[in-house]
Amino acid sequence: MSADEQTPAPIPTGRASTGLSGVESSSVESYGPGNPLTVLLADDQALLRAGFAMVIDSQPDLQVIAQAGNGREALDLIGVHTPDVVLMDIRMPVMDGLEATAQITADQNLAHTKVIVLTTFDTDEYALQALQSGASGFLLKDVQPEVLLDSIRTVVTGGAVVAPTTTRRLLDSTLLGEGRRRTPTTAQQKRLELLTKRERQMLEEMATGDSNTEIAARLFLSEATVKTHVGQVLAKLGVRDRVQAVVFAYEAGIVD
Repeated sequence: MSADEQTPAPIPTGRASTGLSGVESSSVESYGPGNPLTVLLADDQALLRAGFAMVIDSQPDLQVIAQAGNGREALDLIGVHTPDVVLMDIRMPVMDGLEATAQITADQNLAHTKVIVLTTFDTDEYALQALQSGASGFLLKDVQPEVLLDSIRTVVTGGAVVAPTTTRRLLDSTLLGEGRRRTPTTAQQKRLELLTKRERQMLEEMATGDSNTEIAARLFLSEATVKTHVGQVLAKLGVRDRVQAVVFAYEAGIVD
């Protein structure tokens, strides 16, 4: 899709906020032409970076602001440019994408920066490792251009590129595949104790992979109420998005 064919509507988001994900900033900006979403590309193959950059820069609301050939270089550039989204390869020299992702998502000064991991390997193991490192999404490098572009826009608004149902499949097969019963660590238990009874229920509902609309219908609540509870769960657990909340629920033994 060319820029002349369609100009995407501005995306409301809290760029100025550096608080925990799930809490919208009171200072909300709109992305669009003249105020594009900024993207950093991290891949050790220059030709692939050039191809992705060409696709991304064709959109008036998106802009590639930096490129890195390894995870270490990506971290250095992120510190300078603070992009909205990082497209991160897994296998790179010096520092791999999983380690770089973990460092990005652990840095509260980069709370608004989302990471989408890109790989040529379609395996549950790689996808799960990416999500456990804090990535907001997982895509294969042969992704269709329109899917890549939509994914960049989606993660900025707190959405997940890997659908929660897919996340559940990954966690079912990897964390629970051998019939292991997981129990919360001390740190996880302390975070769970911050949740009200309703918020704990909401975490369990989120782990089903259902949308806010489906959860609202099942619990006889308004969709706005569910959205509020979801935001509170994300904030109290200190996770960036719904996918990370589902990962937390599985790792803490909330879902079996």
